[in-house]
Amino acid sequence: MGKKVLVVCAHPDDEVLGVGGMIARHILLGDEVNIMFMTDGLSSRDSVVNSDSINFRRSLAYKACAVLGVGVESLTFFKFSDNSMDKHTLLDIVKSIESKIRDYSPYVIYTHHSSDLNIDHRLTYQAVMTACRPVPQFCVKEIYSFEVLSSTNWATAQHNNFVPNYYVDISTTIEMKIKALEVYDNEMRKYPNARSYEAIKALSLYRGTTVGYKSAEAFFVERILA
Repeated sequence: MGKKVLVVCAHPDDEVLGVGGMIARHILLGDEVNIMFMTDGLSSRDSVVNSDSINFRRSLAYKACAVLGVGVESLTFFKFSDNSMDKHTLLDIVKSIESKIRDYSPYVIYTHHSSDLNIDHRLTYQAVMTACRPVPQFCVKEIYSFEVLSSTNWATAQHNNFVPNYYVDISTTIEMKIKALEVYDNEMRKYPNARSYEAIKALSLYRGTTVGYKSAEAFFVERILA
């Protein structure tokens, strides 16, 4: 029987940017993957944002995750303020994650790294770690944080920079990750922007060659309980 995996993201597209290859790998291994999005990823922008544009962004998330093998029923969307999650109490954010953990009982969680420049990423990380306090008989045994180009790599010196200590071979799923990213094409930028296809591919090559793989995603181990 496969493991239950939960990916907790601040915005739709973070799941592909940060852990898309790993999600596809989990599915191929027979694991079950659920994904949570804390915000709509749009409402902080200066352009006109309405329910139609938010629903469109949500539809992109469904399509992108389907490329990775994750079904519609496995996605959960919350309505915290985009790029303004600090408007909410940490307790409210934690409770939303706790409710999902109670209902789903994941064994593994992936989420953002604590050093990310984006405030939503950092608060999502903090809320996950708070919701996953290691109390007796708690279901979550493994927690990993991932990197997102245009946030993790832009962290300032005052934060603990992302230094990965867990590398996963995604040589067989990197193309699925790129195809899923193409669904979010309007969120991608031209090279040499960090949020470009070239940069995403280059990072996977760099992380791979660091440990002798063709392509890899790298993570920081927050917790492993055996």
